Amino acid sequence: MTRETSAAAAAIQAAFFDALGTDETHETPYPHWLMEGLFPAADLTALQTLPYPAPELGGISGTREAHNGTRVYFDQHNQDTYPVCRAVSEAFQDAALVGRLAKATGADLDGTYLRIEYAQDTDGFWLKPHTDIGVKRFTLLAYLSDDPGHDGLGTDIYADAATWAARTPFGANKAMAFVPSDRSWHGFEPRPITGVRKSLIINYVTNDWRAREQLSFPTEPVRQG
Repeated sequence: MTRETSAAAAAIQAAFFDALGTDETHETPYPHWLMEGLFPAADLTALQTLPYPAPELGGISGTREAHNGTRVYFDQHNQDTYPVCRAVSEAFQDAALVGRLAKATGADLDGTYLRIEYAQDTDGFWLKPHTDIGVKRFTLLAYLSDDPGHDGLGTDIYADAATWAARTPFGANKAMAFVPSDRSWHGFEPRPITGVRKSLIINYVTNDWRAREQLSFPTEPVRQG
């Protein structure tokens, strides 16, 4: 381990290892993995109830960048404020988890940096198809909310920028993961959202990531154990 890992982080890590061991691998339209049970029950509840207000869309959507001023990350301040943010960050920073993830997916994660966004999407939200290529080496979309009707709010997967292919299952403690490539088209088709669609967007990014304040450990690259 590259840093001391708390008991809370170790419990999250153990749950993630179990989820990774029972994942579903899908090869089309590009390799991606579906998982369940990422977080222990108490941590899932803590994540679901973090007291961040859902941002107002103001009629603007299509990209998350359109609302950069209201986006929330598991940065140093939020880790110091909320123990679950610290525990999740420590778990995904740990070399053993990074190594298992790299082995399972083929992602090259050594020397990357952890970035975790707490996303809260409300009615009117949508995302145009995009690939995450560039400085992102790995993407994990961990779904949190379980409000009525949220089972239809999964991530949309595309064969190309204009061809819809599938939609992932959505539910509390389910997830989709993929290694960004020029084929990894995904987004969110416009549809009604009741309440708040909550998720974590967990990325490992290269040292070229400019917004260092978004990173969980800005001066500590991860290592593959």
